[in-house]
Amino acid sequence: MNNGWQGGRLSRRRFALALPLLGAVAWAPAGMARAAGPQRASRNLMGTRVDIVADGGDARQLQAAIGLAFEEMQRLEASLSRYREDSVVRRIGQAAGRHPVAVPPKVMDVLASAQRVWRESAGAFDPTVGALSGWHFEPGRQSMPASAEIAAALRHVDARQLQLDERAGTAYLAGRGMALDLGGIAKLPILAAGLRVLEREGVANALVNGGGDVLASGRLQGRPWRVGVRDPRAPDRLLGAIEVEGFGVVASSGDYERGFVHQGRRLHHVLDPHTGWPTTGVHGVALLARDVRAVNGWGTALMVQGMAAVPAWSARHPGVAVLAAGADGVLWRSDAMAKALKPVSI
Repeated sequence: MNNGWQGGRLSRRRFALALPLLGAVAWAPAGMARAAGPQRASRNLMGTRVDIVADGGDARQLQAAIGLAFEEMQRLEASLSRYREDSVVRRIGQAAGRHPVAVPPKVMDVLASAQRVWRESAGAFDPTVGALSGWHFEPGRQSMPASAEIAAALRHVDARQLQLDERAGTAYLAGRGMALDLGGIAKLPILAAGLRVLEREGVANALVNGGGDVLASGRLQGRPWRVGVRDPRAPDRLLGAIEVEGFGVVASSGDYERGFVHQGRRLHHVLDPHTGWPTTGVHGVALLARDVRAVNGWGTALMVQGMAAVPAWSARHPGVAVLAAGADGVLWRSDAMAKALKPVSI
């Protein structure tokens, strides 16, 4: 159960459900500032392309701030990736059933968020799903585990066994063979860390986009940022565009990010922690809010819970606009999302 990054390699996505609409804003080559106007740069992080746009100020200063933001995101990714031998998350798994592991505050924050969403989702989101390591969705190494292997791995999926001691600054997986996978909840905090660096450097107008998760602050050339939302049933068509100013986050999850077809069934990277198999029923989810905490992890959780759970979840979270597409082609949107989506064409 993760949100698309694996081993630092760029995953091939069919489309991202949410995408910034930036008009004629041009890219600046890496490490090179344009003469004036909004500054843009991109790098591969978390298995996807991360884009930053910064507006309002000296071009070289904006590019310097963008560089610092990427450095901060890379540092945090290095701690949170389960595919890096030297990551904190990997060390927690290696010490499972033996001893607690010291974790830095930013990692503790993500782990605490994962525990909270696990509780609030009744286990639909489970950060210990990393034990289901037999699934591989990357091009060239796509494979599925045998049923017996899935059953054996499921014995090690249980977030009740993740013990956090925030006072001591330690995390402990109580059962041997357990492993963490924070891909479904780590990307937004990493992107938010980059945005905070930009704010610290005096950049009031910025957008950070990572594979369909978009965070924006301020405005773009005096106008609201615009984020397009694709129709999951027809990726070349936009359902509409969301205007964001001040601060806003659009988080999207879907079965389109990484996967393959086996015996007529599409198998994808969002795993149900109860069954050990890819989720069914929900094709994609897009969430709009003013607070990262309000949406982080919930795209994955709703894909596990299924379309029937979406309206009730939306009613309990009135501050979040919700769009969900069922695998059967049914499209559901909250009143808030219907109001937020403005007509647009690509």
